[in-house]
Amino acid sequence: MSLVGKKAPDFKAVAVVNGGEFQEDFSLEQYRGKKVIFFFYPLDFTFVCPTEILAFQEHIAEFEKRNTVVVGCSIDSQFSHWAWLNTPQEKGGIQGVKYPLVADLDKTISMKYNVLGGEYVVDEDGEISFEGEPVAFRGLFLIDEDGVVQHELVNNLGLGRSVKEALRLVDALTHLQKYGEVCPADWEEGKEALKPTFEGVAEYLSHKKH
Repeated sequence: MSLVGKKAPDFKAVAVVNGGEFQEDFSLEQYRGKKVIFFFYPLDFTFVCPTEILAFQEHIAEFEKRNTVVVGCSIDSQFSHWAWLNTPQEKGGIQGVKYPLVADLDKTISMKYNVLGGEYVVDEDGEISFEGEPVAFRGLFLIDEDGVVQHELVNNLGLGRSVKEALRLVDALTHLQKYGEVCPADWEEGKEALKPTFEGVAEYLSHKKH
């Protein structure tokens, strides 16, 4: 079930912040008043994941300019996060990443956000097993200043995401909040938006024809 339009599920967990410090009882609640890009990735020390994590770091100043924080999360422990954060990039690590990485070792955060790749099942003999992938899909959630989810995207494990698209969506939400205008297909900052009325869409489409 989609979380869009609902309060982002809360949690408290250990996170690694500032590239190597442990923060106990980390929660998204601390970011009320800011937008949050909260994204999940499958595992530390893997393949697509470092390209995404480093891409977010490369654009972190652009998010900060937009009053937006970036937070990553996987089902790894805080110790695995720490080790990866202290591994040089030329050896497959993500050294240099400063935004928080949350440890979801018990997989409860992934379940709350509906991105876990499988589920625990109990057979008729009471035996517990896991069906599917015991890692998070590539979920991304844009959460507004009041803690409400405004956008979600979930990719399968092999499909990397676009950081530029995440920035575009932050811009679109900010424009909507500021002007009350909705943002059409492929809208970017500086382009024409439209009023959410029949007259508004007619005016917008007539401009596009010329």
